[in-house]
Amino acid sequence: MIVTDAQVHIWEADRPDRPWPAIGHTYSHGPPSLPAPEMLAQMDTAGIDRAILVPPSFEGDRNDVCLAAAAAHPDRFAVMGRIPIDDRNEAEPLLAEWSDQQGMLGIRSTFSRGAAEHWLDDGTADWVWPALEQHDIAAMVFPPDKLDRIDRIAAEHPGLRLVIDHLGLRTSLRDDEIQPRIDSLLGLAKRPNIAVKATCLPSYVSDPYPFASLHGAIERVVSAFGPDRVFWGSDVSRSEHPYREVVTLFTEALTFLSDEDKEWIMGKAISRWLDWPSS
Repeated sequence: MIVTDAQVHIWEADRPDRPWPAIGHTYSHGPPSLPAPEMLAQMDTAGIDRAILVPPSFEGDRNDVCLAAAAAHPDRFAVMGRIPIDDRNEAEPLLAEWSDQQGMLGIRSTFSRGAAEHWLDDGTADWVWPALEQHDIAAMVFPPDKLDRIDRIAAEHPGLRLVIDHLGLRTSLRDDEIQPRIDSLLGLAKRPNIAVKATCLPSYVSDPYPFASLHGAIERVVSAFGPDRVFWGSDVSRSEHPYREVVTLFTEALTFLSDEDKEWIMGKAISRWLDWPSS
């Protein structure tokens, strides 16, 4: 089984020649920097073959660090990059050649904080969905409390591949608070162009490994979407649990998953969805 992590971050430190946006320091996490060699070492220890690099929003809309890592390690890394959705004049021309960038698989956008939290409602993001559909560019989106908007977008753009990050769960939720959001997510399974990332899930509950309170919710998600539309991932830089535990939650603790289910969820599904074949 080839294990592909659906979301990890790497980044460089804030410095004068490469500054972060000022607001980035209010929600950054982890060490001042997390370079590609360190991430590879963590992956090797946890038994991870490949990973999707997602540039962290606290660095701003830039992809240089992740693209450089994917170019240096094409068998280990690929990228879902960021674009300035709120600047259509700058962003739209980029999409015509987006997939020509080595290692670039699509875009990733967050709609969870600051001005971006309103972009699905105020029209700012309306232009991007038909553009992505036109160019056949997949999108990972983090839209907590806005799943109805994603449902509408998927219905209006059936050729657009959408992936909902973290099962759509706002990162501040814990324990019983996640269940109503899972209920809302299941309704989107009817859209064949929507998949979900089961990423960083142990961070949403208080119980220790094997995180028994998550098992029922995960089973419902897999039952609704199917293992070919559920993508395991760690978001390891934000996780307070050992990397290996986040892996074995799915590969060992979830007894309702068949070996074939695990093969899909742990890497085969996202590799096919994003057209990143393994060698």
